[in-house]
Amino acid sequence: MAPIAYIAAGLQAQRGHLFGFVPLALSLGIGGYFALPAEPGLTFYGGLALAAVALAVLIPRLPEPMRPIFAVLALAALGAGIAGARAHLVAEPVLAYRYYGPIEGRIVNVDRSVSDAVRLTLDRVVLRDMDPARTPTRIRVSMHGQQGFIKPEPGLTVILTGHLSPPSGPVEPGGFDFQRQAWFDGLGAVGYTRTPVLALYPARDGAAGLALHRLRMRISAAVQAAVPGEDGAFAAALMTGDRSGMSKATTEDLRRSNLSHLLAISGLHMGLLTGFVYASLRYMLALSPRVALRYPIRKWAAVAALLAGAFYLALSGGNVATERAFVMVAVMFVAVLFDRRAVTLRAVAMAAVIILIFRPEVLAEPGFQMSFAATTALVAVFGAMRNWRGWSPPRWMRPVMAVVISSAVAGLATAPVAAAHFNRIADYGLLANLLSVPLMGLIVMPGAVLAACLAPVGLGWFGLALMRPAIHWILGVAHRVSGLEGAVSYVTTPPAAVLPLLSLGMLWLILWRGRARWAGLAPAALALAIWAGVERPAVLISETGGLVGVLTTEGRALNKARGESFAALSWLENDGDGAAQDSAFARAAFAGVKGSLLFQAAGQPLVHLSGRGAAERVGAACQSASLVILSGELPAKAPCQVLDRKVLATLGAVALFPDENGLRLVSARQQAGDRLWNRPGARQ
Repeated sequence: MAPIAYIAAGLQAQRGHLFGFVPLALSLGIGGYFALPAEPGLTFYGGLALAAVALAVLIPRLPEPMRPIFAVLALAALGAGIAGARAHLVAEPVLAYRYYGPIEGRIVNVDRSVSDAVRLTLDRVVLRDMDPARTPTRIRVSMHGQQGFIKPEPGLTVILTGHLSPPSGPVEPGGFDFQRQAWFDGLGAVGYTRTPVLALYPARDGAAGLALHRLRMRISAAVQAAVPGEDGAFAAALMTGDRSGMSKATTEDLRRSNLSHLLAISGLHMGLLTGFVYASLRYMLALSPRVALRYPIRKWAAVAALLAGAFYLALSGGNVATERAFVMVAVMFVAVLFDRRAVTLRAVAMAAVIILIFRPEVLAEPGFQMSFAATTALVAVFGAMRNWRGWSPPRWMRPVMAVVISSAVAGLATAPVAAAHFNRIADYGLLANLLSVPLMGLIVMPGAVLAACLAPVGLGWFGLALMRPAIHWILGVAHRVSGLEGAVSYVTTPPAAVLPLLSLGMLWLILWRGRARWAGLAPAALALAIWAGVERPAVLISETGGLVGVLTTEGRALNKARGESFAALSWLENDGDGAAQDSAFARAAFAGVKGSLLFQAAGQPLVHLSGRGAAERVGAACQSASLVILSGELPAKAPCQVLDRKVLATLGAVALFPDENGLRLVSARQQAGDRLWNRPGARQ
């Protein structure tokens, strides 16, 4: 068969199924934009526009088998253009230097930092002696020290004295890029305060967004007052998305037992909520035969469920998983209104397209990837089961089988993404989900809906009382499972190409019709092979030059037990190492005395200098080392290569890899390229 005829026959078999490839094609362009080594200029966007116009004119004139191929190119160009436009549209001032002094701002969000400190996001920022045009539009400040003088509430204008700095770059080359995330979040500075945060003006802004946010926080506070302790904090997180009441230990146990998805308001919660509203209202209306026979109660229930889902989306803050879930249920209930099949891969694709068009930056976020991985796999598996003609379980067993299959499929689909981003696999996650998810559907979510319905008449406590034992059970499962020996396996961070290759392969396997679908196993297998052969840096050096990590047979050894803990723990996690910073410090790799540490990598001697008079010791260190790392600044030229704070400020964090010439240096800035988000200072 001629190649054109073969392609034509293959595409003919895909009729009605090609829409599923639209978000994949958009993702190719979006991912391509973010992978560029330098920020493109007008020539790039002009070329994209010309290409889009040319393809729009050309596609209708092409032979039918060739049209989808060129449509993919057109959609990829559209994706790149959307991503670039979004990056410029969200541009806001970024702090150009470290700042210490008075800060004024209005609270727009309250959450918790990694260190479990309460964290405030502020807008309407005022900084001392700073031009308003160069002042960051939003900043985020963690509250340390003695606090409690105010009750943080969205809309409240506060004053404090704090430290601010520009959003930091990756802690190692190719690592998580917080600068990019902060750019799209509108954060121009981050920092902390150790002095009391004081109220300047009350929460009096009538903006709908802040009013809804205040309502969210008040509901959260009311829930936690009615149900004290971790049970109430879990209920508040579930009902409003406010996790500020959750302790770090409980959050970690939920992660280790693979139950953290119960905290993220996503498809599970949106589906359970809207499903409960839909079923309850439909059955209630069906109690009246006259109403049931004369009116479209099924469609009335669908509209009510859709409105409940929209309110839940607004109240929860609208993260990616919640947006995706709402789009999914919206498509489902609109299908009910038009008497069409509701749950299909087309609906999943439509949700992905809508989110990627409006927020293309989420493509690289774990929430987006895990959410769509789980949903796509579940829809595909249950769609295949619908056509299954083999053995089927008895009716009474089907709900149990559905829970088991759902947990297994969602767990398998999200495991590679979770492992790539979080460097861990919850080995008993399926067990924990089987013991917890049924209670979410049967007790917790119905109780939440009941509490919301009864709250206006003062009976919300009844729904909360119904929820509490089930929530207590779920948290107990999380604590027990996370404490089991071998509950978590740690894995190495994969190279950047692994997840795109794996996703491409698995999506091809799911979306394509016919024997050619099995070709998707090739890129998936290649991705796993690349992951298995990943090489970690022999030496990692932080951007300040104060922290050094050397790879040894025992794992990565660190030069200090405390300080720069975020970078230290990130390095260890990326190595697939579950050790704490002080344990890594105890590993033997460094010789010498504090302030002058000698170590080796790939047979090369290196020296780390710190403390008072470190710069004066560089000359002597160069006599015994091929590379000197200096935590301060070098005032004069040295007889050997020196990475001091000034050089590292330009390079960012540094990784050293062994090669035939000794050690090869790779910098974080080199890997990240010259992009909008790593050019601090002014609005781009």
